[in-house]
Amino acid sequence: MTERKPPGIDSETWADRQIREAAERGEFDALPGMGRPLPDLDQPYDDLWWVRKKMSREGLSYLPPALALRKEAEDALAAARRARSEPEVRRIVAEINERIRAALRMPPPGPPLGLEPFDADEVVRQWREGREEREGQGKPDGRGDGGRRPA
Repeated sequence: MTERKPPGIDSETWADRQIREAAERGEFDALPGMGRPLPDLDQPYDDLWWVRKKMSREGLSYLPPALALRKEAEDALAAARRARSEPEVRRIVAEINERIRAALRMPPPGPPLGLEPFDADEVVRQWREGREEREGQGKPDGRGDGGRRPA
């Protein structure tokens, strides 16, 4: 369809002729979805339908910046609980706190942030308690070997 519309011809007539001639040449015969109904015709109109479809096909998701930071904060606390050492816990908390402080200084668009920096000492205290509980599980005599003695 490299031909330009000639002057003096109605645009609709010219476009309709281009489509008809392409169909007669069979240029539409091998299109994906040929002969099938158009999907989502019964759905309400969405201006960003193509963006949502593309993201779905690519396995992508999007959260507004404030919600994404809330999710990162949850993930950071979970990572801190799994940390192997106190310095690692403090590093994780310091990193997420810096991101939270930056967002508080310059609030991101979207819903309210609803976060405040975490108390590193409190997170460390919870990490210690969790570590003690994990170490104490399955070890009835407190020796750490589950009650078994070496042979």
